[in-house]
Amino acid sequence: MRTPWWIRIPVLFFLIFGLMEYFIDSGDKPAIIEYPITQFFMLMVLMILIAIELILKSIENVMFQTLSAEAQERYLTSKSKKMEWKWAKQLYKRLTKSRSIEREGEIILDHNYDGIRELDNVLPPWWVYLFYVTIIFSVVYLIRFHIAGDYTQAEEYEQEVAAAQMAIEEYKRTAKDLVDVNTVEFLSDASDLSAGEKIFVANCVVCHMADGGGGIGPNLTDEYWILGGGIKNVFNTISEGGRDGKGMVAWKQSLKPAEMAQVASYVLTLGGTTPAEPKAPEGEIWVDPDAPEPEESEEAPAEQVSDSTDVAMN
Repeated sequence: MRTPWWIRIPVLFFLIFGLMEYFIDSGDKPAIIEYPITQFFMLMVLMILIAIELILKSIENVMFQTLSAEAQERYLTSKSKKMEWKWAKQLYKRLTKSRSIEREGEIILDHNYDGIRELDNVLPPWWVYLFYVTIIFSVVYLIRFHIAGDYTQAEEYEQEVAAAQMAIEEYKRTAKDLVDVNTVEFLSDASDLSAGEKIFVANCVVCHMADGGGGIGPNLTDEYWILGGGIKNVFNTISEGGRDGKGMVAWKQSLKPAEMAQVASYVLTLGGTTPAEPKAPEGEIWVDPDAPEPEESEEAPAEQVSDSTDVAMN
């Protein structure tokens, strides 16, 4: 009996889809996402499959009309028969060895409990095979872990934790929106600084001017900071806003963490530049507490330096 169309079309469609993904090298991404033209290709494949089914159905109807009334009746009768999975039924019988109700008299026992009779059924083969598998598994396990001394559960746990930690770190490294005030770092890539500049121009120039010289807001080019400098303080100020009542608004509702990190990094690049009309300094000079201390000079003071002529004169 022919397979129904609602099975044929999906099977053929996904078969072609699998072959396409197998033969097209698209790196880590699926080809249907990496190359949009493949989406059009699969749409055409689906339409062609549907068209083929419609054509076959039309041909079948035309041929049906040419049959005699008796032939048409036989054809309809054969088509109305339900599809049977004979091989599946046979496999089920072999795995269960069940007896039909009509043959239960062959295995009935003499036990009788208030009219309830007992059948002498054999253990289902699938259960017996599964029991054999557990025996084989236990022998392999015994030899591997208790005789050969392979890794212990504690070692396996430590390996799993280490692998999971590496996966978490890799995810954090690529997922920029997970950044916060504790993990933010200065972004030196040109793409990040360019994105930060665009955000600054779109949102910050009204108060800080395009060159960072300051207007309503403070000057961003000098070394004076009201709420502290450095990437963490600038990120926190952008995220949470400035001083209550007279500082800038909190941007965490409008900007993503990655975007705040980008614009904070761009703001830091304005330090040391010369704006057209710089605003007077506000706040205090900020010194990075994590910056390395300058090395002290080991040269002796000038007044303590003597040469051979001084010694000779004394």
